[in-house]
Amino acid sequence: MRIFLDANILFSAAKTDGAIRHLLSMLRKAGHECWVDSFAIEEARRNLLLKAADREADLDRVLRHIQTAKVQSGGSELLAGVELDEKDRPVLAAAIRLECEALLTGDSTHFGHLYGQTILGVTVHSPRSLAGELLT
Repeated sequence: MRIFLDANILFSAAKTDGAIRHLLSMLRKAGHECWVDSFAIEEARRNLLLKAADREADLDRVLRHIQTAKVQSGGSELLAGVELDEKDRPVLAAAIRLECEALLTGDSTHFGHLYGQTILGVTVHSPRSLAGELLT
């Protein structure tokens, strides 16, 4: 399965050697592809510099194991009718454009109402729901 990673997933995987980094490793070992775009990378890096600047090298190590793609910016036209903040639309749009089957996000504030829903072929998952679906 192709899985698009939201910036908060990258941030969490870089900040600590904890559950999210372990989940990404398990997904890769199970044969799943993890994908990001420059928008997600830039947001994760910006947040790391603000909250945990000493972990930027960890982000680079995490990114070595993730597929990176350049994706057309925007997404408003692609997501007409989807209730989602303008700043979050590029994330879901990138997952759709990269033909990912899942969007992995821990952002329950902005994406929580979409957890479990499939939008143009992409199912929005929390870390717990994706782990439950793919690793049990």
